[in-house]
Amino acid sequence: MVRAIRTATPRTAGRTAIHRQLHAWTAAALLLLASFTAAAQRVEGDRARAEGIYATEVQVNGQGETERNTAFARALAQVLGKLSGDRGAASRPGVGQELRQAKTYVESYDYRQDEGVGPTGAPSFRTTLVVNFDEQAVNDLAATLGIPVWPQPRPKPVLWLAIDDGSGPRLVGLPQVNAARPALNRATERGYKLGLPTGNAAEQAAVGAIWRGDSAAVARASARYSPPMQLIGKLYRDASAGWKADWTFVDAGKVLSSWSQTGADARQLMANGADGAADALMKRYAKRVESGAAGAYRVTFTGVDSSEDFIRLAGYLQKLSVVRRLTPLRATPLGLEYELELVSGTPGFHRLLARDGVVEVLEGLEGQPPVYRLR
Repeated sequence: MVRAIRTATPRTAGRTAIHRQLHAWTAAALLLLASFTAAAQRVEGDRARAEGIYATEVQVNGQGETERNTAFARALAQVLGKLSGDRGAASRPGVGQELRQAKTYVESYDYRQDEGVGPTGAPSFRTTLVVNFDEQAVNDLAATLGIPVWPQPRPKPVLWLAIDDGSGPRLVGLPQVNAARPALNRATERGYKLGLPTGNAAEQAAVGAIWRGDSAAVARASARYSPPMQLIGKLYRDASAGWKADWTFVDAGKVLSSWSQTGADARQLMANGADGAADALMKRYAKRVESGAAGAYRVTFTGVDSSEDFIRLAGYLQKLSVVRRLTPLRATPLGLEYELELVSGTPGFHRLLARDGVVEVLEGLEGQPPVYRLR
């Protein structure tokens, strides 16, 4: 096809130049708008994601208050687990009562809609509640209930994982990061991070050491990384269970823990490896804040001048997470004497009293039971 060539006159040339300039301006404006939109989307995405020990994400079925409060409890349980490194933190004495009022520890929250593909191929949408908790309030709660705290900053052990799916063992390095994703994600859920070796040719040679359980040789291969901690694992086919994983956690050349597991789900076995490392780290590094010893304490309350005061005091004490049991003993000229069985010592008890403002701590006599006043 032959195209007709039109010669531009000075007038049409001017119009053409103006049109080109307008098109350029329009394109620039659209590009700028797109960049602003992309930036806004990035900000929105960042805003609706959990970062750090005191934030977490939980799936919810809706945005109603009842659903949200239930999710707050699950979220606080997760944060206490990350703070301590203890998977069983939520089952410690007194924690359950605080979970029921988890919303009082929330600093802020937001929702995020995640789009996916359902089993039939149709789009599916999942609502995620992103919760940020008040750092000081959660720390005080841990101290009150005697929950150990795993200090920050936390180490980032190197995951030396070799997988044999039947075609020979291969090292999982940075280029194969998605293969190790179950372990990396579980470590994040437990409050720490795992790193991967670069996977170069020299490091690939470490597969033999992993397979024969030579943790010292793996530690030498890992000397370029900091800190000197390694989670060493080999994952391979098992005739009876489907898969088997053998794990060793090493800290500064010392084996802290070794364990083996079998199962049908290789991804779950990888996640279990990160759990085992977290348990070893928590056992070694988590420290309990000094809050006194658990036990029975005799105390005296003043300001209890009527049956209504007695009922109000008893009801308040029964709600305190640090009080496991309370027994009225006797009435004295000083006031009403109780025996309180506390899950931690009086410092934790005092923290809750100061928080609620229902009972005031008074200066007691040396060698005498502590004295409190009902307000």
